[in-house]
Parts: sequence; structure tokens; C-alpha cells
Amino acid sequence: MTEALERDELDLLQLLAEGLPLEAIARRLELSDRTVRRRLRAICDRLGFATPIQAVVWAARRGLV
Repeated sequence: MTEALERDELDLLQLLAEGLPLEAIARRLELSDRTVRRRLRAICDRLGFATPIQAVVWAARRGLV
């Protein structure tokens, strides 16, 4: 499943794992809030999770973030 995530997606999950709000993540990645939300939804869909926090936990358990 790790091959399903690109480096920028893992970076996004890392920032979410650090507890940053979506607006701060968007600013840090120089993206719009909407783009961040869309990317999180795409990550969840690809991995089969209902919420972004599930994706963060999955990545943390595998040492990816």
C-alpha cells in the first residue's frame, strides 16, 4: 500500500499528524484549503479509509510519518 502514496501525500499526512489545522497545512504547502481537503479525500479513498485521521494512524503505524 505504501507504493500508493507519493512523497507529497506523506508530507501532507505528516503535517496533519503534527496537529496542524487544514488552513495551516494549506499555507505551509502553498495550496488552497480546498486542494488540501481534496488531496486528503483522495488519500483516504485510495487507502480505503473513511477519515484522514485513519490514514494518519495507518501511516504512523508503518513508520511513514
